[in-house]
Amino acid sequence: MDGEQLEYRYIQVTSVQEIPDGERIFFEIDGLSIVLFAIGGKFYATSDQCSHDGGPIGEGQIEGFEIICPRHGARFDIRNGKATRMPAVQDIPYYPIRVVDDMIEIGMPVR
Repeated sequence: MDGEQLEYRYIQVTSVQEIPDGERIFFEIDGLSIVLFAIGGKFYATSDQCSHDGGPIGEGQIEGFEIICPRHGARFDIRNGKATRMPAVQDIPYYPIRVVDDMIEIGMPVR
């Protein structure tokens, strides 16, 4: 999507108080499994599906800003979905976050 600007519709998912720092919450939005992370006072959302084997990654260990796939050790940057370690070579979807009146909203691309 080089240079293409995406448009998002934001969906309210939870309050900032419901996700303590270092924790994660799972959601399904529009049939997509999504993980919301709270790290260092900020929020990040990615797909809960590993691009290497299609399995869930959200329960994996977090090191810094990376989620580690619990099956084969692939790693992804939760800030942007980038694959950072083999065997994954393809990025995973990430979703923009905004906070409005202490409520966290996840941006879903408008198609």
